Amino acid sequence: MIITSSRVRILDTMHARGAAFVLMTVFALTACGPSEPEISGAPPDMRRLTDAQYVNSITDIFGPQIKAESQADPLIRTDGLLAVGARSARITPAGFERYYAQARTVAKRVVSAKNRASMFPCMPKDVAAADDTCARQYFTKVGRLLYRRPLTLSEVGTPADAASEATKVSGDFYRGIAVGLAGMLTTSKFLFIIDTTEPDPGRPGQERLTSFAKASRLSFLLWNTTPDEALLTAAEKGDLDSKEGLKRQVDRLMASHRLDTGVRAFFEDFLHFDQFDTLEKDNIIYPAFTIQVAEDAREQVLRTIIDHLILREQDYRALFTTRQTFITGGLARVYRVPTKRPAEGAWIPFEFPEDDPRAGILTQVGFAALASHPGRSSPTLRGKAVRESILCQKVPDPPSDVDFSLFEDPNSPNKTARERLTVHRTAPACAGCHKITDPIGLALENLDGVGQLRTTENGAVIDASGDLDGIPFTDAAGLGRAVSANPATTSCVTQRLASYALGRSAGPAEREYVKYLEQGFADDGYSIPALLRRIAYSDALFEILAPLVENVTRQLKTDDYTTQEHIREKQS
Repeated sequence: MIITSSRVRILDTMHARGAAFVLMTVFALTACGPSEPEISGAPPDMRRLTDAQYVNSITDIFGPQIKAESQADPLIRTDGLLAVGARSARITPAGFERYYAQARTVAKRVVSAKNRASMFPCMPKDVAAADDTCARQYFTKVGRLLYRRPLTLSEVGTPADAASEATKVSGDFYRGIAVGLAGMLTTSKFLFIIDTTEPDPGRPGQERLTSFAKASRLSFLLWNTTPDEALLTAAEKGDLDSKEGLKRQVDRLMASHRLDTGVRAFFEDFLHFDQFDTLEKDNIIYPAFTIQVAEDAREQVLRTIIDHLILREQDYRALFTTRQTFITGGLARVYRVPTKRPAEGAWIPFEFPEDDPRAGILTQVGFAALASHPGRSSPTLRGKAVRESILCQKVPDPPSDVDFSLFEDPNSPNKTARERLTVHRTAPACAGCHKITDPIGLALENLDGVGQLRTTENGAVIDASGDLDGIPFTDAAGLGRAVSANPATTSCVTQRLASYALGRSAGPAEREYVKYLEQGFADDGYSIPALLRRIAYSDALFEILAPLVENVTRQLKTDDYTTQEHIREKQS
């Protein structure tokens, strides 16, 4: 098996949600509609685990009692997605030290007296001495989950040897196991999702993804975590190489409540929710916006998305017009809603009344606060967020010599943001960008910098009217309707979800495939689960472009050896 990329060359051996809906969807995808166009694929590559994928994998492999926190080097958002940026991610020396510290912590917890009984397939003959047989049994079992495929004898031997050496020094079998396990947790085989390949029997001279690489693509797409035992077993049996076997596993993954986790992960990336990690608000101006409220604001948008798109399988476009959501006590204070406020930390369903200008996720605190400055709202930031995150339309960066003094002057006779932004819309260097952002963002000016409803600014009545690509509106709810009706809204989420699934930008070579997905999305009533299923069933998800390479000496990535030496140094 061979994997090549621009960075490495690795050679290796390698709650159901309605059965009726599943059957109907399978029939719809196979019996009608346009056929899937062929794509050439891309060279096999590797993508670093995101923070959430790292944490989820640790929890799913070792159990919920083993907590982990990823402190990896930041990913660079590429073509709108961190998931695409993971393809070019590196691990710096400082980043490796953080991974190693976390690996030692995880390994120590795994081998602790209260956890070892449920995690080890054997018991050492003497806890004060090395037991190579038991160690190899353990590393074979856990390594299959960590590397998302069976291990070679060499791959089992490396941590087993490290464990033996550490046991001789420490006089403790389990401390030795912890050393070997920490090594496995810091190899590229765990920290990266790797496109391992094998000769394609259907195309002589070409390569295809192994069943285990396919299992990883499916699991990280639908569950945002490592493949479970059932999926690995299916891969081992070759089930994923047939249409029927693939569909069985896709349907199983889609029927699980864990699909919620996968969909949440996509929308967190799609909506740039990583920015919540650095969100700051002036607590004097906005005393109700606490750290907990910020966390609740993020969660509210995601709960709304999951309830609307997954639990009730509603039209994606209605996400921008729905008045149904969920709130906590902290959010109730920010929204100033006339309802019985829930106890702190509790979530209750809530629906904004028909005459309320707030409707859809764009008017929720999570969006309004994120696309604002620490001490005030920002029509420009909000308009840019809609254009770039929701419509996939790039807004040029502002020129370096923009003069903000007239906009920020507290003594300016211009009281509202609309009046102040007129300065930028009339300046030649700024007009191009502001004309495509401000008419959108001004529709949200009835929401202050944290999303609290207001009707005036500095004593002047706020005018929230505007238009989106020729569709006029008078308030934030109208903006939601305009976004919902804009064709770019559905094409954007389709394109981004395709890129998210492929782990790379869906470029010109995938144009016909994306059009096929867009047509299917429309045919399925803009159902996100149906779109996910269509992608997961598709040949394109697993297509690669790799010629068969003969007679190449098998080798492991150099940094795996370096890692083991590094660990031995640390332990000594």
